[in-house]
Amino acid sequence: MAVQYHTARFRLVPALAKALTVATPPIRKPGTLWIELPRPIAAGTEPAGHVRIGYARASTVRQSLNTQLDALQAAGVTRVFAEKISTRATTHPELDKAIDLARELRAAGVAVTLVVHEHKRLGRGLDLAALAEQLRAAGINLEFLTGELQGSHDPSGVVFTVLAALSGMEREYIRDRTLEGHESARARGRTIGGAAVTDEAMLSMALHLREQNLSLRDIAARLVITKGKKKGQHPSPATVLRMLREHDGAAAVPTTMG
Repeated sequence: MAVQYHTARFRLVPALAKALTVATPPIRKPGTLWIELPRPIAAGTEPAGHVRIGYARASTVRQSLNTQLDALQAAGVTRVFAEKISTRATTHPELDKAIDLARELRAAGVAVTLVVHEHKRLGRGLDLAALAEQLRAAGINLEFLTGELQGSHDPSGVVFTVLAALSGMEREYIRDRTLEGHESARARGRTIGGAAVTDEAMLSMALHLREQNLSLRDIAARLVITKGKKKGQHPSPATVLRMLREHDGAAAVPTTMG
């Protein structure tokens, strides 16, 4: 496929020459099998039906999806994609499948709405905003059955984008408040994250291993907890890092001679 048509007749009519500048799709290249691309939906064309696709997600395997599935069924959703995976996961396979199906139906001229129990099932902050951009580009509607963003949202409008941004701000606010609470507890001498598993003997061994230029993971694998519920287990690399940082910080404080 040529990037631009060059014929004598079009050169005689400059307006036509400009109108026939065609961008070559990425999949159109020498040696590739020809396939028919989705045809654009003509402006003003009425959708050939309406499909409601549901998506449900739980953050852990132990959490139940029954509440979400029942709500989606009551909302008239017949096709549901469900998975148990953390919000922090970089990919959500079932969500990707739902969006792919929605795109195919939309390209065929069918109106599509992605229905979710609550906006948190899709993600927060930048992830939710990025998803909104995908839906906007494909012309897919979005509906939440409950929660702060309950109702139908048109991805082409600005309301959903603003609410997605507010959701991200909420997450940052909660994170900041949590960190402030931890700092306040430490200032009062309280331990964060359960009972302490480190002691002087573990610190001494960790310092010795650090001098040998071992990684935190290797140091942790050579240490053993001697007390508490985790007795006999290895501390985590994060615990070793915190222990060494506290030691280094205390050693850096100058002492006053009496």
